[in-house]
Amino acid sequence: MGKLVDGDWVAKPVRGHDDQGFDGWVGNSDDRGDAEFPTEAGRYHLYISRACPWAHRAALTRRLNGLEEVISMDIVDPVRRDDGWEFTPSKQHCTPDSVNGVSYLREVYTEADPSYTGRVTVPVLYDTETETIVNNESADIARMLDGAFDEFTTRDVDLYPANKRAEIDAIADSIHESINLGVYKAGFADTQSEYETAVRDLFVALEQWDDVLGERRYLAGDELTLADVFLFPTLYRFDSVYYTHFKCNVRRLTDFENLWPYARDVYQRSGVARTCNMDHVKKHYYRSHEDLNPTGFVPVGPDADWTAPHGRPRSDGSESASPPLER
Repeated sequence: MGKLVDGDWVAKPVRGHDDQGFDGWVGNSDDRGDAEFPTEAGRYHLYISRACPWAHRAALTRRLNGLEEVISMDIVDPVRRDDGWEFTPSKQHCTPDSVNGVSYLREVYTEADPSYTGRVTVPVLYDTETETIVNNESADIARMLDGAFDEFTTRDVDLYPANKRAEIDAIADSIHESINLGVYKAGFADTQSEYETAVRDLFVALEQWDDVLGERRYLAGDELTLADVFLFPTLYRFDSVYYTHFKCNVRRLTDFENLWPYARDVYQRSGVARTCNMDHVKKHYYRSHEDLNPTGFVPVGPDADWTAPHGRPRSDGSESASPPLER
């Protein structure tokens, strides 16, 4: 994976460079009074990949809060080659860079900081007024999108309520290490021992949360929170990618008594399916990781039914259908 070193793109970087990042904040979300970026509609822009689980968090939070008209968004090509994330508007469900007009996401980074050193990642929250990157950390961006833009939201949702933040953060930290990162620890392990340890820890965590979800609807109780937003992207990709590509094949998501209905419950929530694109997901993993899949062949299956009734209680007693994908 390439990176920027002092503003120059290096396709196969060497070690010895300390990675930077952008950690700015919008408004006073998350009780931060030192935020340097004001809350304004139409000012901020989101760069994402439909394939990336970290970017999926940001897209989910934006959609669940109904901020589509408040925060604009562009989508990169799902396949990441030696030049990094690329804008390919000719491909389905991809867009041009509508803000800066560049061809590669790395150019957005160097326009924000000409001497930037670090990986070029998605999601990116960009300030169109000062022409700089606000933040490129997915959890931070999700918390901002759920807190800083409350006056503009079109849906009655609070994914990060003040009285549950400690619990949500603890759950998010737990699933981050064992599940969100766990699949990558297995997929990119350097030794058989490292791989086996990662897979064992991953499935211990999945079984733990499967038990929890037998007692409650969502990870932190009866209401959807950022904890669920952080777990769902990994579950959505599990059987199609992580089970095979990363060899996390002890059990499929569809084998879990509670995790599978829970994942369908989240998927069927209004707006969620419009953030999901399995075609982009599979193309990214199976064509970007040439060391793991040198042929570049993309598997045809599996064909799980995410719209099947999940059997979990809803406040209105109904089950929502899956809408078509958004661009």
